[in-house]
Amino acid sequence: MERKEYSAGAVKMSFWFVEFRKVVQLLHDGKSMDEIKALAQSENIFAAPTALRCNQIYSTVAGRIRSLDQSFIPFFLSGDLATQKLYALIAAMAYDTLFFDFVYEVIREKMIVGSNELTDSDVRVFFKNKQQQNEKVAGWTDATLVRLGRCYKTMLYEAGVIDKSKMARTILKPIFDPELSHWLEQNDMAIYEKALTGVR
Repeated sequence: MERKEYSAGAVKMSFWFVEFRKVVQLLHDGKSMDEIKALAQSENIFAAPTALRCNQIYSTVAGRIRSLDQSFIPFFLSGDLATQKLYALIAAMAYDTLFFDFVYEVIREKMIVGSNELTDSDVRVFFKNKQQQNEKVAGWTDATLVRLGRCYKTMLYEAGVIDKSKMARTILKPIFDPELSHWLEQNDMAIYEKALTGVR
């Protein structure tokens, strides 16, 4: 997998599953990314409140989709809702290396040791470790890290990987469709399934 530089861009982002699905469908229908961008701007297909937000959604969703081999599109469209959400989550992880590391080092480790709870202190410890390992992360403010942690939890919740409880979140191990597992393996992305199912 490609390791991109760590980014705090996720503080401005959301899971954007509906938008992800819309872009995948338009690609499947034969539209190009440029045509979809023009549609987003002229027809506000993402129902964004501002032009700036529309561009943010487009560039994030397009970036996530480009992080996957385009052979995923027919599998995505024929999958059930839970499977589609896993594709969208894997695309978000592939697009954002720090988010991938969070899932791999926190969620996966929890499942390996038999814990199904994600607490705020788990999130804080993860970022503290990253600040010690990475100069860029070390320069981020506490407020940024809190917002990032919140964003990661929201994405995992919307993808169905954690619940919405106020205190410790329960980790809900996803069930991978065999087609999705096979696709990941063929595209050298089996590590994403390991990250989400707690496999060494």
